[in-house]
This record gives sequence, structure tokens and C-alpha cells, in this order.
Amino acid sequence: MDNLRISLIQGDTRWHDPEANREYYGGLIAPLHDITDLVLLPETFTSGFSNDAIERAEDMDGPTVAWMREQAAKVGAAITGSVQLRVGDQVFNRMLFVTPDGGIQHYDKRHLFRYANEHQRYAAGRERLTVEWKGWRICPQVCYDLRFPVFARNRYDVERADALDYDLLLFVANWPAARAYPWKTLLRARAIENLCYVAGLNRVGSDGNGIHYSGDSAVIDFLGHPVSECTDEEVVVTTTLQASELAAHRERFPAMLDGDSFQLR
Repeated sequence: MDNLRISLIQGDTRWHDPEANREYYGGLIAPLHDITDLVLLPETFTSGFSNDAIERAEDMDGPTVAWMREQAAKVGAAITGSVQLRVGDQVFNRMLFVTPDGGIQHYDKRHLFRYANEHQRYAAGRERLTVEWKGWRICPQVCYDLRFPVFARNRYDVERADALDYDLLLFVANWPAARAYPWKTLLRARAIENLCYVAGLNRVGSDGNGIHYSGDSAVIDFLGHPVSECTDEEVVVTTTLQASELAAHRERFPAMLDGDSFQLR
């Protein structure tokens, strides 16, 4: 497993304007050509976090999926972020993982934010996803999922060659500034308890509901130390994750051997 370069695109998402957001985020992505392996975009990056955006939800054949494939091919890296996507008569907050060859996998947000009535309009996902990219096993999740450690738990299976489920845990979010301390704290907790790197990508600015976002995006190592941290401004930050340091930590401190066995349902 080689080192992995990961880029956080901490932007100010335009409210309910998918076309403007594709243009905006495309401009932030463009300079990353050939200098990154993985690009993170915020949760619901084409609209902002809005129950009303459901009315304009696209499908998997829509312009945003096509745009993500185009951007991944241009920059030569995988791109991930979430959008509202319609499947039949349901709409999911769907995190897409798109590779330069046009391949696409997705994770549907499992924990819907009841405090904002997300659960009343969107459908909940059921399955956790692990993606293989550049020799790394990556688990993508969305915003409120961060508060539920059982669903994120990095399970150990001695009979598997890779033993642990994943090496990198991702969270893309619209996490309000009023709850910034839990955001920062829980990113570190997930990294420490799961013996992995964690990348949390949040937006900045204020949305159409008057909610302010302070960014605070970060890449956290397996000891809970920040490898990179953002403040409350629009910024693009690229960080290199060290594969050998992760492997050495797991060998030196194999807490996964003492973990509890369980199955997710």
C-alpha cells in the first residue's frame, strides 16, 4: 500500500443552484490535476442541506453524476461527495465515489438528521460501503453518521488477508457552526477507536435557512492528531496519508485483537 494524497474542498455551497455549484466546485478542483488521488466535496454540494431540494433531485443518469465522472477523468483522481438522488419513488442523500475510468460506487446516508426532519422526506440507506482505491480500503459516510460509532466500527477478521475493514474513514458534511465542538471531537474519536485515518470535510458560509457553517474540515491520524486542519474560509488542502506509519501503529498497538465481535443489521 502506497501513500495516499487526499484533497479537501472546503467551499461555500450555493443555495439550491446545482448548475452554479458544479461550475464553482469545478473551478476549485481544476488545479488538482495530477497532484492528488482523492478529492472530497461536501454533503449535498449541489444544493446545500435542504429538505426542499428534494423536488429537484436528479437520478443516476442526471447531470451531476455525469459531471463527477468528467471531473474525475480530468483531474486523474477519485472524487466523492453527496447529492440528492431519486431512485423510483424515493430520494436518498447519496454519497458517490467516482473514479477516473468512470467507475462509480455509492453509499446512501444511513442516519437521517431527525432534528431537521430529514427522516420525513428522505429514505435511509441500509448497507455500509467499503471502496478499494490505490491500495487503500475506504469507508465513506455522511454527516450525522459521525455520531454513531457502532455503524462506523472497524471490525477485525483474522481469517481475512486485510484483517480490518478499512484504512480511511470519510465524512462529508453540512455541520453547523453551533455544533463545531462535537464535530472536532468525534472525528478524533472515530480515528482513535478504529485505528485508522479519518478525513472530515465540511462546508463554510451560510445557507438559505440562515444556518452558519464554520468549516473545521480536517484529516486526523490514528492517534487522534490532526495532519491538517482548516478554519472557516474557503480553502483547498491536499494532505498525504502515510501508509507505513498506519501499518506500524497497528502492529505496535493491535487493539483490534481485543475488540468485540458483532454483526451490523
